[in-house]
Amino acid sequence: MMSAFPPWTFVVAASMVISGRPKAWTRTMFSKLKAAWARITSGRAAGDSDEPNTPAIEYQGYRIRPTPYRTEGHYQTAGVIEKNFPNGPKQHRFVRADTHQNSDDAVAFAISKAKQIIDLQGDRMFT
Repeated sequence: MMSAFPPWTFVVAASMVISGRPKAWTRTMFSKLKAAWARITSGRAAGDSDEPNTPAIEYQGYRIRPTPYRTEGHYQTAGVIEKNFPNGPKQHRFVRADTHQNSDDAVAFAISKAKQIIDLQGDRMFT
């Protein structure tokens, strides 16, 4: 029968139980594993989403979908620019270093950043 836990978890748990008191390195290892797990799962349960449900915005024949996401207590600027071509639709995803305190500000900034990308690059962004 397979266990739901990776093998190294038993080693950590066994070393904590044998000594009766967790050693400093086990606490450090546990905190690092916990942080890694939070990064992998984005710190939320499955099905939870803090991304705003913003409809696509049309701009000069392109569709802009702002997709900011929560990271370290702030919202990261991100979005998708889409356009239909004769050979099918194409997407350009972007993420910027700018962060915002709330999702509304992040959505507004993602839209303005997408418009700037469209104005500067046009269809070249898809190549």
